[in-house]
Amino acid sequence: MEELAGKEENQQVLKVLEALKQASHELQSNPRPKSAESNSHAIKALLELETESDSILSTDPSLSALSYHLSSLKTIVDSLEKSRARHGLRSFLTRRVTTHEISRVAGSIESEIQAWIDRESIENLAHALAHAPPLSASDEKALLRILAHFQNRLAQGFNRELQDLILKSKVFSELESVLINSNYPRIAREQVAFAIDELIRFNKDVFVGKVLMGQAIIRALISLSSSSSLKVLCSLIKSTKSPLVDEIESTGDISKIINLLKSEDLSIQVMAMNCMLEIGYFGRKEAIDAMIKADLIRILVDLQRSELGGDLIEMGRWEEEEREKGRRESRESRERRFLESHPFASCVARFAVQLEVGEGLRQREKRAVKLEILEGVREVCISDAEAATIVAEVLWGSSP
Repeated sequence: MEELAGKEENQQVLKVLEALKQASHELQSNPRPKSAESNSHAIKALLELETESDSILSTDPSLSALSYHLSSLKTIVDSLEKSRARHGLRSFLTRRVTTHEISRVAGSIESEIQAWIDRESIENLAHALAHAPPLSASDEKALLRILAHFQNRLAQGFNRELQDLILKSKVFSELESVLINSNYPRIAREQVAFAIDELIRFNKDVFVGKVLMGQAIIRALISLSSSSSLKVLCSLIKSTKSPLVDEIESTGDISKIINLLKSEDLSIQVMAMNCMLEIGYFGRKEAIDAMIKADLIRILVDLQRSELGGDLIEMGRWEEEEREKGRRESRESRERRFLESHPFASCVARFAVQLEVGEGLRQREKRAVKLEILEGVREVCISDAEAATIVAEVLWGSSP
């Protein structure tokens, strides 16, 4: 009962603070009410809430600074109204300084409110992640809601105070624990994976190391074998580059990703293809050798041969048909739409291009691997015509 009462009280405080935050944000943009009778809506809201919320805010010691700023705002606004009754240069200058003070105090109010909301949100997240599986329907729904709020907050950009809260609360470790625990619902683990990815975007220098310190996160993403987990893996490879690819290669998991290219779920196939392209771009010789050894070239040729494949010649014909239909759009837009309907078009050449322009291989290694790809294509193609088309694409590069 006490825990429930505490949650209800926090929700009441949060409701007041959200209203205060919105009003203070508006006030920073417009700190100049025209008259005593026509104060800005933001000032009215803040001053009314300052009176009504005093008893609520005073119960939380961490909100004492906020109460102080609200009182300061009331004093400054009273001073501004008094200056309007007087005329002259001194009164004019006083009003200019006062409006600047209003904007400054409003900014302090917004910062204090956001800090309180962040503290409460991180505490709620840590509490939700600590729930042992199996989760009830209500607990799962609450966890997904809190994770979504956490991701949205991180997406607003770096904030040192928020980072300190995350590190002190050990939220990253809790996220990792949920991700690697197969007893949690798949959707919860996927949302945790997105939260980890957002943390990397929030501050790569701090959180990438936590991903690389162990192999648990990488292996969990691959074992989930969903389009969402592979999307996160792709994003992490882009952020972390060769070091993460080295980890994937060292655990022998490259072959597992390649096997997902044969999934019956198209979304999984597409995301696995994207992962292969990223690994091809950042992977060192050991990773590329592992890909070729896992029969990647044959699988890519099969995909290119499928209905969702095709080649540059077919794309040219498709573009001509689109023009005949009267569609007017840029070549980039046409290419994007073509790949949406033919995700494996020219996939062998696209993979070869990634190796050619990528960061992982030395120039000598790039030439050697290209010869391996050409040899592999000739071995698995079912006709000379098919081999000639793919070889020509690999030799000259692919642009879709």
